Amino acid sequence: MIFKGRAWRAHDPRWSWQPTSGRGAAITGGRFNERGQEALYLALSPITALAECTQGFANRMLPLTLCEYDIDMADIIDLTDAATREAEGVKEADMACSWLRINREGKIAPSQKLARSLIKKGYNGAIVPSFVPDIETGSHNLVLWRWGDRPLNSVKVYDPEGRLEKG
Repeated sequence: MIFKGRAWRAHDPRWSWQPTSGRGAAITGGRFNERGQEALYLALSPITALAECTQGFANRMLPLTLCEYDIDMADIIDLTDAATREAEGVKEADMACSWLRINREGKIAPSQKLARSLIKKGYNGAIVPSFVPDIETGSHNLVLWRWGDRPLNSVKVYDPEGRLEKG
């Protein structure tokens, strides 16, 4: 499918000079990417973006930079759709796995294996549910594995006044 629309990302202000970078995810790994694989994690609402940063924990939130993005991407799979999951053989339990615990045990998480498989099939990214504890139903994210700045492969940060620091 083609995804054209807006998405949001709340990230560490130290990365404000590279708002479309997926290098941080490559360093640490994430739910839908193994270490070494760049990924751009975006939310489909600003509230979901903030919730993703706190993961539902009751601790205080560190400073964040909330950015809005214009997305124009082809080859996106919608894993929030039951029929699509069934057609691709995707289990919700694999997406919702405790990926960080599994990685700390030195293993690759089922959600990361799923991402590896989808990348191999030619998908640029996926719409996925948010797995933040107690998040509102219908909160979704867009995770990208391949993106650029051309039509049907475009992620552009909305910064008309040039407020984001330049590297």
